[in-house]
Amino acid sequence: MMRRLGFAAAATACAARCSTTDMVQEFNRHTHKTTSAEEKRHTKERLTAMERIQLFCDPGSFRERDSLVEHECYMFGMEKKKVAGDGFITGSGKVFGRPVFLFSHDFAVLGGSLSGTNAAKVVKIMDEAAKIGVPLIGFNDSGGARIQEGVNSLAGYADIFLRNTLSSGVIPQISVIMGPCAGGAVYSPAITDFTFMVDNSSYMFVTGPEVVSAVGGKLVTKEELGGPRVHATKSGVSAGTFANDIVAMSQLRRLYSYLPLCNRDAAPIVPSVDSRMRDVSSLKTVVPLEAKEAYDMRDAIFPVVDMNSFFEIQPQFAKNIICGFARVEGRSVCIIANQPKVQAGVLDIDSSVKAARMVRFADAFNIPILTFVDVPGFLPGVQQEYGGIIRHGAKLLYAFAEATVPKITVITRKAYGGAYDVMSSKHLRGDSNYAWPRAEIAVMGAPGAVKLLYSKESAEQQAERVKEYEKAFCTPLSAARKGFVDAVIDPSETRLRVCEDLERLSRKQLRNPWKKHGNIPL
Repeated sequence: MMRRLGFAAAATACAARCSTTDMVQEFNRHTHKTTSAEEKRHTKERLTAMERIQLFCDPGSFRERDSLVEHECYMFGMEKKKVAGDGFITGSGKVFGRPVFLFSHDFAVLGGSLSGTNAAKVVKIMDEAAKIGVPLIGFNDSGGARIQEGVNSLAGYADIFLRNTLSSGVIPQISVIMGPCAGGAVYSPAITDFTFMVDNSSYMFVTGPEVVSAVGGKLVTKEELGGPRVHATKSGVSAGTFANDIVAMSQLRRLYSYLPLCNRDAAPIVPSVDSRMRDVSSLKTVVPLEAKEAYDMRDAIFPVVDMNSFFEIQPQFAKNIICGFARVEGRSVCIIANQPKVQAGVLDIDSSVKAARMVRFADAFNIPILTFVDVPGFLPGVQQEYGGIIRHGAKLLYAFAEATVPKITVITRKAYGGAYDVMSSKHLRGDSNYAWPRAEIAVMGAPGAVKLLYSKESAEQQAERVKEYEKAFCTPLSAARKGFVDAVIDPSETRLRVCEDLERLSRKQLRNPWKKHGNIPL
């Protein structure tokens, strides 16, 4: 499916059987004779700034800008350290024939540090990308601000931050951390839509380990403070990690194929031979008969979307919710799904924020949202309340309510309490809302409801009340009779229904009331 670079084909093909060092060597046999500096870099299993760009872009498509620019600093001996390009490579290229703007830090030149001059190079392509509506990709590998330039470099960062902000929701912006990223440098990736990291070579933090150790009195390493694992599992800063530079470029190309060029374009559609009539009868056995038994929601997602099309975002963070991109009959869709396999799929602070950001990205770039629901409610507890579950849970509610793209929701097993409302319900302008036959839509589970309603009755009486409650409320029929669920469907119909709805809703037009911007609960 993926169109690859000629010189990268060998490296990608041997990825499954070779070490990263072998892949780098194979890569360079198809490009050019490496210099000693490049060889030193390759021994650390890393590519150069230009190699990253060439591997990401279609062959021969990259056109560099401002390659002769030099810095203008004449203090601290800097007049003797002028290098053409000043440590940043900027320009434009194509990925699968579609345009893209890029910048790549060259750590070999003054540690890839930001100067007023190379910041201006980045600003130039950012302005053009926003003006013509083309995504921006940044390969970050920098020691940070160039100390010799003082406030000039800080001003350069601020100029970049401003453009990151103004371009947010206008063009997709992606950052890949492929080396150090510290201090103020972290805020540009933080503003972009997705930030990825590379194992064993990247790290990012606001304050370095030396200062943290001095203040906290406990030694901490770069990896412990801001390595890929930390940001992928704990902070949620990283959208995902890649094993090495080559895998990063390959997967980044794949992600790029799901995204429109800008907010004026519809979701991309690629040719597909995956029929909407494909047999998905396996969906009938996804949900266990035992109401409390866990299952993997991916077993419901994979049969519905096109085969092998799912690209997960933040797979290691807030695992009780699944977010990602997929295709349905070749059309890009955003997937949001509770994960019963982890904490019963409950919504908590991290999962709410993770999903809210994904929903807002999809809505900004006209990508339909397909939601799979099996949620027992919001996670109770002192820590969650003190941490602001009300505020953070409201972010997901706000995101789904605000979204005007096609929204299709499938309730697979249960949707309880306020979480039912939040998970793209009909009340939040869901376009097509379905329930599988054994779905439960209620304020809470039957045993809990009976204990509240009939607390003074005996255990035997309460057992009978549970059956009555389940019959009255713990089925999708009550919601369907009120129009809150459009249809109760056999699980094996799900792919067909989703395909039909996406085709029908492709012409959907819905506008929110005019406003400068909303005030999402941050």
